[in-house]
Amino acid sequence: MDKTAKVATLDPGQARRLHRALTAGKEELFQVVEESSMEVLAAAVRNPALDHNHLLALLKRRDLSEELLKGVYRLEKFAASRELKVAMVRNPNTPGVLLAALLPHLYLFELVSLCSLPGVTPDQKLAAERAIIQRLPTTPLGNKLTLARRGTAAVAEALTREGDPRLLEACLDSPHLKEAAVFRFLSSANASAETISMVARHPRWKGRLNLRLAILKNPRTPAVWFTLFLPQLSLSDVKGLLLSQRLPLTQKKLVEDELQRRGHR
Repeated sequence: MDKTAKVATLDPGQARRLHRALTAGKEELFQVVEESSMEVLAAAVRNPALDHNHLLALLKRRDLSEELLKGVYRLEKFAASRELKVAMVRNPNTPGVLLAALLPHLYLFELVSLCSLPGVTPDQKLAAERAIIQRLPTTPLGNKLTLARRGTAAVAEALTREGDPRLLEACLDSPHLKEAAVFRFLSSANASAETISMVARHPRWKGRLNLRLAILKNPRTPAVWFTLFLPQLSLSDVKGLLLSQRLPLTQKKLVEDELQRRGHR
């Protein structure tokens, strides 16, 4: 159907609404952006009187089509406003291609807020997390410490991988950090004697069997943790430690001593 035929099929009511959207003044436009019809809203976006405040009101809606959002994105007045960019990023219907283009314009903690925003979609959260993690190499330590306390599980895990004791301390206290992330850190080359000991004495993590085994399998683990943890392990777990290819002879000797104490060799 060509445009002429389409116009001809419009009912008079829809035609009046479209005309109103194209010609309304500034005050009336606030009513127009509440219209349910995407065609009417698309016409409003082309209205010369449309300004920053009308667009903010429009972007708060949760029923906008992707096509309409793309139309707003192409506006010159949109390109000039950070506030409008933030509003579009927060809209759950914003397509991924626009999110990818907009996220670099947001400040670090605007990205953090997006992750915890009520109604945020999984795709929005994942994109924001990735943007945060990409910025970590150039993020100051103070901001990283705040991220360790406020960031999501993915952000907290990324911070633990840096191996900085100051960051790890904050991450270990984070309610978002997962046991699997701590396990991966303990099994990594970034875990030092100092940071391993931080996990081993932390009240939230020290009693978890999987983490104790990861601690005891790390070649950089101080001997004191073998002395404290080995007596509390099952016989099969102690025997399993001897099979680890990572343990140096000094640590294996501690495991053998524990088996001998139990009457096993």
